[in-house]
Amino acid sequence: MRTARILLLCILGYGLLSSVTCNNGTGPDDCCFKTYPRRLNKRLISSYSMTDYRCSKSAAILVTKKGYQICVDPNLSWVVNIMKHVDENSF
Repeated sequence: MRTARILLLCILGYGLLSSVTCNNGTGPDDCCFKTYPRRLNKRLISSYSMTDYRCSKSAAILVTKKGYQICVDPNLSWVVNIMKHVDENSF
């Protein structure tokens, strides 16, 4: 009888532990839900990154020299030019 209780407690503990670990899902850290509509000066941008493929909207995140992050549409020509400029100056 005592063994059955210990086994039941172990199963219950495992069930609680697995439900806690399932709630800590790993998802994307930076997603953009709205993009900035205006042009930016390429001299103000220090770096960029692309949003994760799991985000609902694909976007580029431009980081200014002051550290601000701005979401923009990566298909716009001026955004492509800024990304090229940053890539050329990073070497």
